[in-house]
Amino acid sequence: MKLHNISLALFAATLCVCDCYALRNTVSWADASNNVVVGRDLDAVSGEVAPALLVDNSALWKQAYPSSMLRDVARKPKETIKSKTEDATIVSTASRVFSYRMEELKAPVSPPSPQLTARTARYIAHFSDWGFLATISTQDKIKGLPFGNIFSVSDGPMDNSTGVIHFYLSPKDNSVVDLRSFPFASLTFSEGGGEFCRQQVYDPEDPRCVSLTLTGKMVRVGPEDVAFARESLFSRHPVMKKWPVGHNWFFMKLELTQVWLQDWFGELSIIPLEDYFKATPY
Repeated sequence: MKLHNISLALFAATLCVCDCYALRNTVSWADASNNVVVGRDLDAVSGEVAPALLVDNSALWKQAYPSSMLRDVARKPKETIKSKTEDATIVSTASRVFSYRMEELKAPVSPPSPQLTARTARYIAHFSDWGFLATISTQDKIKGLPFGNIFSVSDGPMDNSTGVIHFYLSPKDNSVVDLRSFPFASLTFSEGGGEFCRQQVYDPEDPRCVSLTLTGKMVRVGPEDVAFARESLFSRHPVMKKWPVGHNWFFMKLELTQVWLQDWFGELSIIPLEDYFKATPY
């Protein structure tokens, strides 16, 4: 019995010294030589690449780091980052591609008042990191039917909301193939994926859990706006910098035709585009 109690005590002590840990994805991108691609921008990487297991995959748990540290590593690739523990084990740059603190990107604790429909729409559009895009399918078995896909998105850096949703896409994606045939699409956001509805125990279909659908034409970002699109997406999704160049990624944006909002009980709101763009999410 004493040995059992000592074992439990040691296990509890081990748990106590673990702070701010996050589950690390064990899949990264590797080049043809099977070396993990880290610390390089897409422009610096050449050749087709494919998913592979990380070299440093001895444990699933790695200490989380802020995205600013990832940027620092990119500038100073020879520096090593050590954990806060006395053992100070080296954490690979690749693990921080998938696991880092996000203090800079937190949304306000609660959404705007339901009466402020335009501001609520901008709030959801700005603080949502991903959305559900519906296109008209060109796939043989479902041609002409709706097809939905999840995409990481951004309407601008955290301190510069524009209301215009940007995408980083590959021509190989089924949704992009659909858009070549019919460029119109609907993008849906749900507050059900955030902390507010979870804290309030609201089901995602509950009217008090905001839903926003933006409908319009998907267009390729022009050369004059590529720099802003890159900043908008890469600042919110740093891992995009490491995606394989062989997929020929490019930037698109949604030119709005309609803003549809479900917020609280009562009638749904069709928000005039002028009101939507004049509003602020902050």
